[in-house]
Amino acid sequence: MELYKPAGSSAHPAGTGVGRAAAGLVPTMPVAGAKTLVAPAKLTLSLRVTGTRPDGYHLIDSEMVTINLFDTLTFEPGRGIATVDNVVGAQGLYEMPESAANLVHQALVRVGRDVAVRLVKTIPIGAGLGGGSADAAAVLRWAGRTEIATAARLGSDVPFCVSGGRARVTGVGEVVEPLEFQDRRFVLLIPPIVVDTGSVYKMWDSLAWTGGGVRTANGSGNGPGVAGRVARGGNDLEAPAVAAAPELARWRDALGDLTGRSPRLAGSGSTWFVEGEPDQLGIGDRTFLVLRGARAPLVAVRTVPPMPLVPSAES
Repeated sequence: MELYKPAGSSAHPAGTGVGRAAAGLVPTMPVAGAKTLVAPAKLTLSLRVTGTRPDGYHLIDSEMVTINLFDTLTFEPGRGIATVDNVVGAQGLYEMPESAANLVHQALVRVGRDVAVRLVKTIPIGAGLGGGSADAAAVLRWAGRTEIATAARLGSDVPFCVSGGRARVTGVGEVVEPLEFQDRRFVLLIPPIVVDTGSVYKMWDSLAWTGGGVRTANGSGNGPGVAGRVARGGNDLEAPAVAAAPELARWRDALGDLTGRSPRLAGSGSTWFVEGEPDQLGIGDRTFLVLRGARAPLVAVRTVPPMPLVPSAES
């Protein structure tokens, strides 16, 4: 199995509901010339839900890395967002939001840029790999608007995705503490399932307050809870995700049986992953896993260092 990357990109890149106007928006500015940036997926290696704010947002303590599975965005004079379907495993862009609602459009509005974007989607939608957040972060890097406050307004994963690499992420995603880069290899299993992050957190809330084995918002619970049962590198959202989408469990077990490892869930899912090279895992000749007639790609990836920040869209 080869490392999956869009044609023309490298494993270590060199540089790579819109409503009424909101606070923080800037006047629209023109652009000159064309520029292409890559938007690497994020892989959540561990995730603890540490509490819930009064406004309902969940507090986390997580380790995230970026991997060499990229979307590509080309910015040039004009208007509109053209999306090219290059999603890994030929899964297609089902559930892709309309341009008025997706994060690329929201990011452009936020930074006040009027530009045409060609978005080549390789990161699957609803897979827990942060594709939309990565795309929004690429817009911010292109525009030279990489401040945390701007990124956080677009989504909880966007602040990390602005620079990527490896980091501890806390708060509601807005506190990003860079960690030393580690060159690591993983194999992803990407089931043909779209998992809604909001639904998973709602399930977490439900299980937390009904004694369903998930830690409550104040850190207590009935029994050890997910956080007490799993080893370092665990994911508090795994049990809620499986409760919300029970078919996830079958794919997890199939990957475990295939590799002899214990798969971990990427964020809120649907991607499962194990660490190691395909040959080490005994799956060097496998590119897909088939389960009950459904096919899920097996994708070998590696971590990538932090992204260089683009000084300005005008430079």
